[in-house]
Amino acid sequence: MKNSTINESEVEKFTNLANEWWKYDGKFKTLHKFNPVRLEFIISQIKKHFNIANIEQIPLSGLKILDIGCGGGLMCEPLARLGAEVTGIDAVEKNIKSAQIHANQNNLNINYMLSAVEELQKNQKYDVILNLEVIEHVDNQKMFITKSCDLVNQGGLIFIATINKTIFSIVFAKYLAEYVLGFLPKGTHDWKKFLTPEDIYAMLLKNNFEVIESIGVNYKVLSDKWVKSKNMEANYIVSAKKINFLP
Repeated sequence: MKNSTINESEVEKFTNLANEWWKYDGKFKTLHKFNPVRLEFIISQIKKHFNIANIEQIPLSGLKILDIGCGGGLMCEPLARLGAEVTGIDAVEKNIKSAQIHANQNNLNINYMLSAVEELQKNQKYDVILNLEVIEHVDNQKMFITKSCDLVNQGGLIFIATINKTIFSIVFAKYLAEYVLGFLPKGTHDWKKFLTPEDIYAMLLKNNFEVIESIGVNYKVLSDKWVKSKNMEANYIVSAKKINFLP
């Protein structure tokens, strides 16, 4: 097994899509509709965990956040606007360039780096780490989680969003979403790389993390909206905190 999380075919795939990130009616239009739901959940969890009052205008000030597999910066930008010190890394050079250009156009100070998670130094620690719709695109998924967890400050948070490995997900999140409804470019996902929540929980526990909450994110056809749900048959998000090491 190679000692890398980078999947070259995925890098090529997203290189070809790199100019689409900030086109609201482009290839990532579904992600733009999906983004507010996960953003609301993440901000709510951060505020609760770090005891941040809702009256704060820049509530994330002082927090260091790392977005792994940041793409064009769709999560980095709103978090930076809320005052966080944001770093975004991605293995696709064109993604990083697209993210940097858009951040500069919006006068946002975000540290973007071309890097895989295993290439970061362990002494670089963050209060919050985001792994959002990334783990299903990497090789060596267990190593990917371990390297991510290593970068979290004691008592810090990690968020993992991915797609459940169910019959429903292969029908909806794979075939309907890519080949019928056109939510995603064809070939975006490989169902064999989908993970159950229990898979994620086990990897987090092994790396000394305690799960806080898990939610599903479901699509409502009639309203054309994505909403938070208890149903985790397809898309879901897990939040977890790093706990003290127990010998």
